[in-house]
Amino acid sequence: MTAAGTRAPGAVVGLDVGGSKTHAVLTIDGVQTAEVLAGSANPSSVGVEEAGRQLASVFARLADGNPLPARVCAGVAGADTDESRAVFAGLLAKHVAGAEIAVVHDTALLLAAAGLDEGIALIAATGSVAWGRVAGGGGEAACEARVGGWGYLLGDEGSGYWVARAAVRHALELIDLGDGPDRLSQQLAADCGLQGAGELLGHFYATPERRYWASRSRVVFERAAAGDPAASVIVAGAADALVYLVARVAGRLAAVPSAAGTRPLPVVMAGGMAVNQPLLQRHVRDRLAGHGLHDVRVLDADPVQGAVALAAGTHLPSPIS
Repeated sequence: MTAAGTRAPGAVVGLDVGGSKTHAVLTIDGVQTAEVLAGSANPSSVGVEEAGRQLASVFARLADGNPLPARVCAGVAGADTDESRAVFAGLLAKHVAGAEIAVVHDTALLLAAAGLDEGIALIAATGSVAWGRVAGGGGEAACEARVGGWGYLLGDEGSGYWVARAAVRHALELIDLGDGPDRLSQQLAADCGLQGAGELLGHFYATPERRYWASRSRVVFERAAAGDPAASVIVAGAADALVYLVARVAGRLAAVPSAAGTRPLPVVMAGGMAVNQPLLQRHVRDRLAGHGLHDVRVLDADPVQGAVALAAGTHLPSPIS
């Protein structure tokens, strides 16, 4: 999209910018007219230069026969600071000069994608984080709270990476005890292409890619669904950790005057592991009920739709330009 194009007041662009891909959608007066999938345009993942190249590709493809957008909202993984959001807004401005731009953390897209103005979003994927929002009552501004999202070195409890690492630790503990490998350890080793569980220690350090290990969490869920006691303990621990994140967010927001009064907030589960593991969903639902949170939903829309909804709203969140 270039300055030479025409601008349509009803044209908006929403972007979901993750660590591995970028998903962009253009709508005009509420009708989707273009959709683009590209490599990651996340500066924290690929650097500013590569992020700029990916955005150039995204907007060139969106521009094909379409007008310039009046508003753009991007949800960017890891955009935790004003500085990081300003950097990304600057990259966007090169392609949508004159548009109103907002950059938010990608967790902010989830409630909007679920059609909610307030609630708590729980992401359980390679990493884990909970984020909540309450609409302000009596003219007060909305209030937000976030718990977790520290990354795998410091946190990400209950995430896909955490689940797989717990399974590796379990296998190593059996070796330390002098016991033979159990079914969970054997299946995990086989899924990694190893000859036996004894190779997991070296393989773990030789293969540090987080997404590689997060994808192995499915082995733990398969074993837990089959009644494996060790896998069941790990899955229960993951659910406990995720519910802790939600409970902390709920507690922080409970004291905030809200347009919803004291009504319990809905919880939206999102992220690859949360969406694709029904056993985890059941564990989380059961535990959240103990905290008085009974409205628990699994996100059934692409997060980018939340960016579109925010861009099309009356007021963009935290507008930068």
